[in-house]
Amino acid sequence: MAIKDLKARQGNVELVVDIIDVGEPREFEKFGKSGRVATAVAKDETGDIKLTLWNDQIDQVKAGDKVHITNGYVSEWQGEKQLTTGKMGKLEVVGESQETNEEMTKGPDEEEDKRIYEESEKNLEDIEEKLEGSEESLEEEVDVEDVED
Repeated sequence: MAIKDLKARQGNVELVVDIIDVGEPREFEKFGKSGRVATAVAKDETGDIKLTLWNDQIDQVKAGDKVHITNGYVSEWQGEKQLTTGKMGKLEVVGESQETNEEMTKGPDEEEDKRIYEESEKNLEDIEEKLEGSEESLEEEVDVEDVED
C-alpha cells in the first residue's frame, strides 16, 4: 500500500512509512480517562500524511524512524486525510528511514564548507574596507591641532 492510494474512511491499512516529524504531545480527558495524543508527519515515496500517535506510541516514535502500520485507519479532518492505528491497529518501529541513514553516514560537505568560508572571508574584507574608510573620514573631519588647543 502507498500513501497516495489511501482514501478517507479506509480501514485495514498496512504500510511502511518514514517519520519526518513528531509534534508536541497534548493531554486530553475523555469518558473520565486521561490520555495523550500527538500528530506526526509520515511519508513514503508517493507522498505524506499526518499520523495520529496515541499514548505509548508517542514515546515509541521519533523523527527519522521507519514504522510499519498494521490494520490502520484513515480518517479525514477538515478535508485532510489522517492515518491512525486506532484501537485495533498496530504500530511497530522497524528501523531508521533511508534518508536518516544517508544523512548520518554522509561525510562533511566540503564544497558547502568551502563556499561558507569564502563568503565569510569576503564579508570580513568588506567590513575591513568600511572601517578603513570611516577611519580616514574621521581623521579628515577632526583637525588634530584644534583638539590640542
